[in-house]
Amino acid sequence: MAQHRRRRTTALALGVPLALTAAGGLAYGLLPGAQPEAFAATTAAPDWATATADGFASVNALGQNGTYGGRDGRTVTVKTLSDLEKYATASEPYVIVVAATITMDPVGKEIKVRSDKTIVGSGTSGQIVGGGFFLGSGVHNVIIRNLTIRDAYQGVWNDKDHDFDAVQMDGAHHVWIDHNDLRNMADGLIDVRKDSTYVTVSWNRLSQDNKAFGIGWTENVVTDITVHHNWIRETEQRNPSTDNAAHAHLYNNFLEDVAGTDITSSYGNYSRGATKMVLENSYFQGFKNPVIRDSTASIVQRGNTFVGTSGRNESGGTAFDPKTYYAYTLDRTADVPALLRSGAGPRGSIGTTSATTTAAAATTLTVAKDGSGQYSTVQAAVNAVPAGNASRVVIQVKPGTYRELVKVPSNKPHVTIQGTGSSRNDTVIVYNNASGTQKPDGSGTYGTGGSATVAVEADDFQARNLTISNDFDEAAHQDIASQAVALRTAADKVFLDGIIVSGDQDTLLVDTAAKDKLGRVYMTNSYVVGNVDFIFGRATAVIDKSVITLKKRWNGTSAGYVTAPSTAANRKGILIANSTVNGDVSSASFYLGRPWHAGGDASLDPQATVRNTSLSAAIKSTPWTDMSGFSWKGDRFAEYRNTGAGSGAASSERPQLTDAQAADQEVADWLAGWTPSTS
Repeated sequence: MAQHRRRRTTALALGVPLALTAAGGLAYGLLPGAQPEAFAATTAAPDWATATADGFASVNALGQNGTYGGRDGRTVTVKTLSDLEKYATASEPYVIVVAATITMDPVGKEIKVRSDKTIVGSGTSGQIVGGGFFLGSGVHNVIIRNLTIRDAYQGVWNDKDHDFDAVQMDGAHHVWIDHNDLRNMADGLIDVRKDSTYVTVSWNRLSQDNKAFGIGWTENVVTDITVHHNWIRETEQRNPSTDNAAHAHLYNNFLEDVAGTDITSSYGNYSRGATKMVLENSYFQGFKNPVIRDSTASIVQRGNTFVGTSGRNESGGTAFDPKTYYAYTLDRTADVPALLRSGAGPRGSIGTTSATTTAAAATTLTVAKDGSGQYSTVQAAVNAVPAGNASRVVIQVKPGTYRELVKVPSNKPHVTIQGTGSSRNDTVIVYNNASGTQKPDGSGTYGTGGSATVAVEADDFQARNLTISNDFDEAAHQDIASQAVALRTAADKVFLDGIIVSGDQDTLLVDTAAKDKLGRVYMTNSYVVGNVDFIFGRATAVIDKSVITLKKRWNGTSAGYVTAPSTAANRKGILIANSTVNGDVSSASFYLGRPWHAGGDASLDPQATVRNTSLSAAIKSTPWTDMSGFSWKGDRFAEYRNTGAGSGAASSERPQLTDAQAADQEVADWLAGWTPSTS
C-alpha cells in the first residue's frame, strides 16, 4: 500500500469527501401534517448569567424563592480587588464577572458579600489568591461560581491561628457554591456555620488542605444542605464534617486519597450531633474511615462504592427522603470518578460572555411535548429560525423524550439546542434509522450519514444538557446494514457541552460540509457511548474532559473500535484529551482506533491522538489496527501520557508522542484560533 509523507504543521487545512456506506441523502423536513409556526422570540442573557441553584438552595423558604444571585441586576466585569469589593459589598444586585487573578491584601482578607450577588469567574481566568468570601448573618441569594480560590496557606498544616477560608458563611441562607477550584487555604475551604441553611455545593474541586468542608457549629438543628458532584481530593479531615444539620443530602461525590503523598485522610463523611444524612451513589477511594457517625446522628447509605478504604464505614438511624424537597437525578456510582475528573471545577463556557457585552442579543424559542412551549417538536423550532439569522437562537427544550429527526440546515447558523432539565438525561432526542433502513418514499436506503437522529449542517452550532440517541435494534434487523448515527455534524465551530451521544455502531459522525470546507468540533463534559467506529469522520474534532463508554454488541460480545478517522493529509483528525475510556465490557476487547480510507482513497492520512486520558482494562495492549487493507502504521496514530490499566509503554505497536511532539498536539492546536464559548 502507499506510504504517506509526514509534514509537520500547526495549520488547519481542508477535508475531502466522505464516502458513505449506502446510497441516499438526508430525508428530513416537517413531520407529516406539520406546518411552519410563526417565529416568536424573547431576548435572553447568557445561560450562566441566569442559572439557578438545584438542591436545597432551590427551595422556597425564609422569604426567598430559590437561589438566582444577581441576575436581576447589572453585569459588571472586574479585574482589581477594589472593584470586586465595591460590587460584592453593594446593596443592589450584581452579576460580577471576575476576569483576572486578584490577590487579596492583606493575606487572609475575606470580602463581606451582601445579598443578591453572583460572583463568577470568566472561563478559567477568574482567580482569587490569598483570601476569600464571607457571608454574614441574613445574607441570602448568593452564587459563587466558576472561580479558583487558592493559596492563603501560612505554613502551619492544622492552622488554629489563621481562619482564612475560601468561602465562609455565618447565618446566611440560599447560597450556591458551584464549579469552583478551592485549594491550599490556611484553615478550611468551605465553612457553613451558625445556622446557615438552604445551601447547595456542587461540581467543585476541593484539594490540598487540612480541612475541606465544615458544616454546623451550632446548637440549633436547622441547616438544610445539598452536597453533590464534588471531587474532594488530598484533604485530611472534614470531608465534610456535618454537625447538627437538619437535612444533609450528599450524593455523587468522589472522595480520593492518593497513595504515597504527604496528605493522608483521617476520615471522610462525618455525621455528628443530631444530623440526619442521606449518602447516595458516592465513590470513596483510598480513604481511611470513609463514613462515620456519632451515636446521636443518622446516616442512610445507598449505592456507594468503596475502593481501597479502611476503618469505619457506618450507617444507622433514620433520615429523610430528599425528593420530598426537590427533584434530582443520580449518576451511576461507577461513572462518578470519570465524571468528576472531567466536569468538576471551573469551565471555559461559564462567565465568558455577558448580557452587557453581547453584540446581538440571543433569541429564545421553547419546546415542550405537553404544549406548554411555543413548539411541540424540536424540528418545528428549528424550522421557525429565519434563514440567514445573524445572531444566536437558543432552542430551550423542556424535559421529555422527543422521538423525531432533527436537521439544522446550513442556512441557519448560530443555533443552540439546550435541554432545560436538571440533568442531561432529562431531555432526549431519539430515532432509530440505520444505514440499511428503507426511506418512506421507496427511493432507497438512508446510508450512514442519512441515518442520523440529529444532523447539523450549520456553522456555530451548540448543543447542551441533553441526550442525542439512535436506538436502532440491531438484533431485530440483522438483515440490513446496521450503521446507525445518533449525531452527524457537517459544519464548522460545533460546540457540544454537557451532552450524551449514544448508539452502537457509528454513533458520532464528525464530518465536514465539503472537501473545501473546514469542520471543527469541540466536545467537553460529555459522554459518547458505542461499540464500532463510534467516533468517526474527517472533521478536526476534540473530545475533551469527557467519558467514552464502551458498549457490548447486540449479541453480548465485547469487541469494537473507538475511533475511525478519515483525515486528509496535513489536517488535524480526532483528538481525545483529558478524558476517560471505560465501560462494562471484557478486558482487552477494544481497539482505540483504525484508519478509515473512505472510498479506498490512499491519499488520506487518518489521524487519532489519545492523550492524558484514563484507559480501562478494556483497551488492547496493541490499541491500533488495520482497516480495509490499509495499515494503521502508514497513518497517524499515537498516545501521550495516558493512565489506567489499559495504558502501556511505548513500542512499535504503541507509538507515544515525545514531549516536543505533544506540544504541537494540544487542544488549542486543533481549534486553531477558535475559542468555544456560550455566546
